[in-house]
Amino acid sequence: QLQASGGGLVQAGGSLRLSCAASGGTFSTYRMGWFRQAPGQEREFVATISWVTGRIYYADSVTGRFTISRDNAKNTVYLQMNSLKPEDTAVYYCAVIRRVGDYSDSKSVDYWGKGTLVTVSS
Repeated sequence: QLQASGGGLVQAGGSLRLSCAASGGTFSTYRMGWFRQAPGQEREFVATISWVTGRIYYADSVTGRFTISRDNAKNTVYLQMNSLKPEDTAVYYCAVIRRVGDYSDSKSVDYWGKGTLVTVSS
């Protein structure tokens, strides 16, 4: 089970920190990360981190503004979002990928969290 939290309403230029904790049993994890889906749009990749090496990738749209990190002991991944823009408004989904693949493709995701809404007002 993946439990995401930290969403909310923030003004443009503000910050939010999302958290996603994995619980309810053990499962092998290759990557954890975040996708988002704005109304009427496809779900898109945001950021990912390797559970073993810590290697990180970001979508171009968030590079320099968002920071992903992990706490292996707590089975938790975080997304620090700074300099938020109205176009960042979306439901953010935590994702677990269990094997090597295209980390930016939602089809590679093995487990999804329920999602947390982020709304950025202008």
